[in-house]
Amino acid sequence: MKESPLTTSPVSTSDPAAPPAPTRPTARSLEPLGVEIPSTVPTHWYNLNADLPEPVPPHLHPGTLEPLVPADLAPLFPMALIEQEVSTERYIEIPQTIREIYAMWRPAPLVRAHRLERELGTPARIYYKYEGVSPVGSHKPNTAIAQAYYNAIEGTTRLTTETGAGQWGASLSMAAALLGLTCEVWQVRASYDSKPYRRFQMEAYGGVCHSSPSELTASGRAILASDPDTTGSLGMAISEAVEVAAGDPQAHYSLGSVLNHVMLHQTVIGQEALVQLEEAGETGADVVFGCAGGGSNLAGLTFPFLGRNLREGTTTRLVACEPAACPSLTQGEYRYDHGDVAGLTPLLKMHTLGKDFVPPAIHAGGLRYHGMSPMVSHAVNLGLMDAVAIDQDEAFRAGLEFARSEGIIPAPESTHAVAAAIAYARTVTEPEVVVIGLSGNGQLDLPAYAQYV
Repeated sequence: MKESPLTTSPVSTSDPAAPPAPTRPTARSLEPLGVEIPSTVPTHWYNLNADLPEPVPPHLHPGTLEPLVPADLAPLFPMALIEQEVSTERYIEIPQTIREIYAMWRPAPLVRAHRLERELGTPARIYYKYEGVSPVGSHKPNTAIAQAYYNAIEGTTRLTTETGAGQWGASLSMAAALLGLTCEVWQVRASYDSKPYRRFQMEAYGGVCHSSPSELTASGRAILASDPDTTGSLGMAISEAVEVAAGDPQAHYSLGSVLNHVMLHQTVIGQEALVQLEEAGETGADVVFGCAGGGSNLAGLTFPFLGRNLREGTTTRLVACEPAACPSLTQGEYRYDHGDVAGLTPLLKMHTLGKDFVPPAIHAGGLRYHGMSPMVSHAVNLGLMDAVAIDQDEAFRAGLEFARSEGIIPAPESTHAVAAAIAYARTVTEPEVVVIGLSGNGQLDLPAYAQYV
């Protein structure tokens, strides 16, 4: 890592009105309750690294350009997550405490979209895997709970993070509350200003949320000095959260997407979908569509299908659906780049538009990231996954069509997968199975729909 984030003095930025930080997570919050867990809640996370025909290129130290070793990441992450980041084991057991919390909403439903099928006049059988049933309304708690748990076990008392639309910030705030930590969030300015209810949601869980870039960090002040009117970006918010975590020995940084261990935790989505398709009488899926920003929802849904393709020779087509305003997979370069604007993070081999790319203030704030998960990028580069770019207007039209057929208003991010699936279903002439990843609901994103209704 660069010297600055790892050698700064402890930084205190929390709102003085926020709940006081605990001295240490309590044992009671970490131990299993002993409650019954449905057998359909996955017992293990699936690791695609075990089945890839070529290994994912390693993350590099930004100073030496050598592959990272665990000690390089220790200032930011607990050792359990560092081990998961580099693991090649096919399955990693999910701790009982995490499974008990998952069971509050998992398994998430796989729903047959009968009315949408009728509206489209398609012979395709369309299913959607609905992650909006989680307490915060998205897929993000699948990894937030895991990351908070492993940090708490190691004795961390404070988590810092970035967020775009706010679903990740709300999820980590919830996880921190459940597991006895405090949480501080830097939210991209465009979303901070346009989506205040996400900030209120974080605060309800006890989290603290700042607009990014902010005056609270050296990286934020430098960005504002260069461009006071910037709408912000996830790369900027990451720089601020990393800087603060690296300067506080009681804090760790949590990332809501991109890194391998985040992809791992999200695979409960696809594992459940495979079982649920079988229970619905299907032998599998012909095509799976997921929205793509940093890659976590997409990977969580598609990686178990991809693993089956690689192990068993199935031919499910997997499609990453990204915004045309931030098209890292379809127009970015596949190369090493920083995950943040200030260059405080390791170098990742990924599809990237460049760390300094600032996308327009699109409504799908969770997809405003300059790069893509190294694992997703690797899969696309190997030809194991396709990618399409969806215009914002097309995405919202599809979101409304879905809402008026199925009743659920999708999160703006999810509308990209819905749009691609609808366009595809209209071309289908023979029966086949289409699966859509509905990563969250749009209940707190209704202002984004306003100009389309």
